[in-house]
Parts: sequence; C-alpha cells; structure tokens
Amino acid sequence: MLFVVDVQGVTQLHDVIYIVCFCSSTILRFNATTHERLTDVGVKNMEDPVGVVASERTSQLYVADYYPECVWRVSADGSDVKRWWSRSWTDTFRPRSLSITSTRLLVTSKATKQLMQLDADGNELRRVELAGYVLPWHGVESPTGTFIVAYDDRQLKPRHQIIEVNTDGTVLRQFSGSRLSSLGFTRHVAVDSRGNVFVPDYEHRRILLLDAQLRLRRVIVDEHQLNYKQPRRLCYRESTGQLLVGCDEQKSVAVFDVLRR
Repeated sequence: MLFVVDVQGVTQLHDVIYIVCFCSSTILRFNATTHERLTDVGVKNMEDPVGVVASERTSQLYVADYYPECVWRVSADGSDVKRWWSRSWTDTFRPRSLSITSTRLLVTSKATKQLMQLDADGNELRRVELAGYVLPWHGVESPTGTFIVAYDDRQLKPRHQIIEVNTDGTVLRQFSGSRLSSLGFTRHVAVDSRGNVFVPDYEHRRILLLDAQLRLRRVIVDEHQLNYKQPRRLCYRESTGQLLVGCDEQKSVAVFDVLRR
C-alpha cells in the first residue's frame, strides 16, 4: 500500500509506479516491487493534474493538466519535460482525463462533452462528439476501435453509466448496474486486450469486471479487499495481471493481482 494525498492518477512504467495528486506540480515515484519512495519528478508550471498514463513504447509519461489546459510529456526520469499538447485560444476543450494505447492517446473533456484522439506526436486525429446528456469523466479506446466512457447524467436514475460509442459518438451499448445493484459513482475505466472492462464503483467500494458487451461478469475486488476504501483511479497492467487502484480514504494506492480472477 502506497500512502499519498488526493490521488488524481496512477500508472506504471517498467519497475516504477507514478502518481499525480490534486493541485500538485510533482509526480510521485515508487519502486513497483518494494514500494520504496523514489525521487519525485517536478513539472514546472503544472498546476492541476487530473490523470497520468505511461507508454512503454516511448518510455514517456503523459499528464493531463486541467489548468493550464494542456497535456505534458515527461521522460521516465524527469530529465525531459515538454508541453506536448495545448489548446488554442479559441478552443474550449479542457482536459479532464486521459488514457493510452500503444500508438494513441485519448483525452476526455467534460466541458465540451468530447473525446479527442491524438497520435504519438501530439497531432489531433479526431474528436468524438458525445450526446448532450453525457457528462464524461473518462474514456478508453477498446481493442475494436470503439470508446468506453464513464459518465454522469444528472437527469437519469441511476445517473452513473458506462457506455460504448463508435467514432461518430453513437451509443452502441451501456451498463448502469445489475438487477441487484445499480452502479455507484464512478470516474474511471480500464480495458484489456480482450475488451474486458474494469470499473471502480466508488459508492459501493468495489471494482467490477464487465465483458466486451458491457455485461457484468463479477465483482473482481470487493469492499473487504479494498479495506473499505473508495476506489477512484485504475491502471491495469495486463502483462503482469496487476491492477493499481487509487483510493480516496487514507489517500492510498493499492495493488491487486487479478490475473487469475
């Protein structure tokens, strides 16, 4: 267990876990095996990080900064920091979270209700316009090229939903819970190479595993395993079967082995 303050994002690159926290200009670093605290990485002018992802192909970190409304690219040791993507003065897109595949980044904007796909050089590939009722928190690209989005709809009950949309924003399917329990507050999703979706259910203190059709498979981490903490951020490492979970209570990151579950 790693104890930090107000986790806004967690990822792993090689043998190091990286964490960004609320209104901090620092990226925290921990040894992934021993959990020993390593030297932090400072990012000058970063003010409000809302997510961090890592690319093993480029050995770079990418950090969404809600203000000053940009995405930072940071080398693993912090020696090279670049404002990798910034919005233009006329653009209202404001990064809310981000996710990564081997070649592309996906940035979510709650302000404009859009997803923006960027290539490895920070060039915009497309924007996906979401329906007007969708207030997106986080999106990921699925193995088939669609997008899985965690969102709120304040006029809907239950208001917390997971949807799959295609590249023109059409909703293909959705998940709002099972017949026994609705989906509680969720701000994040993760997906594996088979299209399985990991969902942190903040309100019910559990992590759900959905199949590629957004049907509930099972509770993969329950409230007892979470020690009754509320999960907020996820990072799934398919190569090792480890799931990194950023929690609110006690401000911690927990590591679970879910490969065989």
